[in-house]
Amino acid sequence: MNRFKNILLVCDEGSVHEELIGRAVWLAKANGATITVVDVIQAAPGELARLFSALPGVSAHDVEHEVVDFHRMRLVKLAAPIKSEGIATTEIVLQGIPFVEIIRKVLRDKHDLVMKGAAGEAEGRSLFFASTDLHLMRKCPCPVWIMKRSRRRKYARILAAVDPDPTDARRDSLNRLIMDLATSLSRMEGSELHLTHVWNLEGEETLRHSGFAKMAESEVDILAAAQRRRSEAQLEELLSHYPDPDGRRQVHLLQGAAREVIPRLADKKRVELIVMGTVGRTGISGLIIGNTAEAILNQVKHSVLAVKPPGFETPVRLDAAVDRLEADAEAV
Repeated sequence: MNRFKNILLVCDEGSVHEELIGRAVWLAKANGATITVVDVIQAAPGELARLFSALPGVSAHDVEHEVVDFHRMRLVKLAAPIKSEGIATTEIVLQGIPFVEIIRKVLRDKHDLVMKGAAGEAEGRSLFFASTDLHLMRKCPCPVWIMKRSRRRKYARILAAVDPDPTDARRDSLNRLIMDLATSLSRMEGSELHLTHVWNLEGEETLRHSGFAKMAESEVDILAAAQRRRSEAQLEELLSHYPDPDGRRQVHLLQGAAREVIPRLADKKRVELIVMGTVGRTGISGLIIGNTAEAILNQVKHSVLAVKPPGFETPVRLDAAVDRLEADAEAV
């Protein structure tokens, strides 16, 4: 893998842990990348000064300066072992809504990967993804790697979830990106790679059970078998671009609802990282993640590397009004 050159490492107090920093160092050295270590104070610039301005004998601006300086010195300490590895590293303290300011930093400085520990992992209490993590996976234009704690130095098993359709250029490019990342990571880590594609016959339940549209079981079976063959052919076409010389890849062509099948498979195979796409939808205010991807993220307890299709545009803008973004955040 030689894709990531400008890594943004989010080190807020509720998510940073040794595994996160260690993997960021490993990835930066493997890619010759730089790392920017960032923390976000959840108050807009000047807001802390206004808050303390009513207190007698207190220099409000000095208080805000001290708060920012405290966060900066914390980042300097966290960055020290990274710099000791010879990796070019800088520290930045941002102020505002965390996911908004992180995405704005990505837009400003063209970061190609965001790495973050799952919120609460530092205290050992996180199971599912918290609000900021989900917002980043939904809205950040570059790949987002949200890491859960792991006893292993390397991932033993990686799951890549794809949905191939060579007639859909956008979906096809997203599947290629998922495969590029998953196969590269699997090769570098020496991991088993589990590849899954979940298929279903649209409207099968209606065809089998509706009193108005019920078909003979044998006819529905024929339609389902045809759909399975199409899905299998599409998957084989995608895999033809990714040889498996070591035979470490396991392919799972499964029938059902992806939101149910993928979390169940991840648990059964004891995977430690899921590589999956989050596909934007247009024309629906506030909804910029596919419903299936949203349902999967709300269930899995594994680390996730979430990627967007090429051309994805984040709803966060460098010049957008913060209050509008806050309203959007509440709506999602």
